Amino acid sequence: MTQAPARILVVDDEKLIRWSVSERLQRDGYQVLSAESGEQALEVIAATPPDVMLLDVKLPGIGGVQTLRQALGLHPELAVLMMSAHSTVDVAVEAMKHGAIDFLVKPFPLTALDAAVARALSTSRTRRQIAVLSADRRLPSALDAIVGGSVAMEQLRAMIGRLAGSDTTTVLIEGESGSGKEVVARAIHFESARREHPILQVNCAALPEHLLESELFGHERGAFTDAHTQKRGLFETADGGAVMLDEIGDLPPGGQAKLLRLLENKTFRRVGGVTELRADVRVIAATNVNVEERVSEGRFRADLFFRLNVVRLVVPPLRAHLDDVPTLAAHFIARFNQELKRQVLGVSPQAMEHLRAYRWPGNVRELRNVIERAFILHASADEIRPEHLTPELRKVAPPRPREHLVPKVEEHGLVLDDVERRLIAEAMERANGNQSKAARLLGVSRDTLRYRLKKHGMA
Repeated sequence: MTQAPARILVVDDEKLIRWSVSERLQRDGYQVLSAESGEQALEVIAATPPDVMLLDVKLPGIGGVQTLRQALGLHPELAVLMMSAHSTVDVAVEAMKHGAIDFLVKPFPLTALDAAVARALSTSRTRRQIAVLSADRRLPSALDAIVGGSVAMEQLRAMIGRLAGSDTTTVLIEGESGSGKEVVARAIHFESARREHPILQVNCAALPEHLLESELFGHERGAFTDAHTQKRGLFETADGGAVMLDEIGDLPPGGQAKLLRLLENKTFRRVGGVTELRADVRVIAATNVNVEERVSEGRFRADLFFRLNVVRLVVPPLRAHLDDVPTLAAHFIARFNQELKRQVLGVSPQAMEHLRAYRWPGNVRELRNVIERAFILHASADEIRPEHLTPELRKVAPPRPREHLVPKVEEHGLVLDDVERRLIAEAMERANGNQSKAARLLGVSRDTLRYRLKKHGMA
């Protein structure tokens, strides 16, 4: 499963404009949301924060500039493109003054839209990186970002602590989307001796091949169309620090060859360049797909996989450590109390039952969004109650008492092999027979799971 494409919100009260712009953006592979008023746009942003918003100046109800100000209050990293049929300087200046990054005059050619959206996405990525970096530096310990007291989280923190003493070791982080791979990567970096240098991130699935290579390795002037100046890539910029390659399984073949060379020799060339450059960076790769399967399918280089897979960390999905939900909820409430100047006391017992019964397909990121949505849409509440939760959560019934998965030790004892067999059977059932997912649920490697399936005659 690849990471979702960039999300763009189109806000215009003219249906034809919304449709034509949305069609173009969807054709380019973006996930598109739409709204016909400022009020509706703010609801969308609170529930599903976009990366970029295209916002008309004249809207029914609250106007475009007021919507812009409130939207950036909700989501400061949002990149906003204003649209208007009136190309007055005053309107453009006011929009820019309140945080818009660009201004499109309707009707505009679709090529201009493409270029503006590309610039906006770049701005959005930069803002997010600065925000996360600033937040990480405020932490007394990077390990404090790994929230939870479950066995799985304790093991993860222990492994990150062991990696702190080896700041050159390449790390491969596996886990579902939203499970916290980026948080783990940053904890690894800020616990290491490289902490004073930057950690930069790129999503290998979000950019076409020629742009991705330019993003990673930079390019020389004239290397391709629109390469009007020389550009330093992430590896050059992060020298002394780290680069996180998210969705490494989607790295194109050309990028795979260049990355292998960098890992082996610490050298690379900019796109269109002939000069050998050196970069002292730690590579932290992350994926929510099985890279080994892609190797067997011929879609990923085996030699690169072995160079990346020096240390492998598995970040469990939230449904595998539901006991951490209360702790995570408290963590996010404290965070939003500080950011939004609120004094929410916590989650009511009834609401917590729904939180613990939910399967969290979006993992920790989804829980964070649920808490933030409750803060934004129910500003006067002093605690989060069931009516403040999303419809998906409200319709989930609290769990009924069930037989404990692991039997208690009675006077006559128990057979450990029977317990292990039952755990494996339940994990395979929850994973719908997918061994990789079942292994992640159990916190073991796929090879270990295969061995135990054969041992118990379950293969």
